[in-house]
Amino acid sequence: RKQWYQRRVRAEPAVFAAAEPPVPVVEDKFSALSEAAEPESIRLWKQKQAEEIAARDAEAEAKAAEWKAEAAKELENWHAKQNDVFEKTKAGNREAQEQFLKDNVEETKPGQQWERICRLCDFNPKNNRNSKDTTRMKSIFLQLKQNPLIRA
Repeated sequence: RKQWYQRRVRAEPAVFAAAEPPVPVVEDKFSALSEAAEPESIRLWKQKQAEEIAARDAEAEAKAAEWKAEAAKELENWHAKQNDVFEKTKAGNREAQEQFLKDNVEETKPGQQWERICRLCDFNPKNNRNSKDTTRMKSIFLQLKQNPLIRA
């Protein structure tokens, strides 16, 4: 309707010069209702609902704060356990390294090289399920351990 009016005003400006523009359309149809016209029971219900929502929000915030505190405590405990495991692993690795170096310092007798190599290999087939098949190489090591090569 507004577009029609604007087109007519452009086409015939003298006729519509004194005419008033159309009344603007209210977009919100419920804005005309005032709070004064609201019944007392509805106003009390809205107030009660607002209070209940505020109480639930406060309870949710308290629970969230409690969960965050609990999560921080658990995270701290987890870090402490991880550090303990890390320190134990470091100590075990140091001991293994010292033992390995001690074993390597000893002079090997001829023919014992393959025995040392076989000590470093894991010949248990159950432990190597996710690795490449190295059974042929292991069998060669075992043969060389039993019958070492003799160089002239």
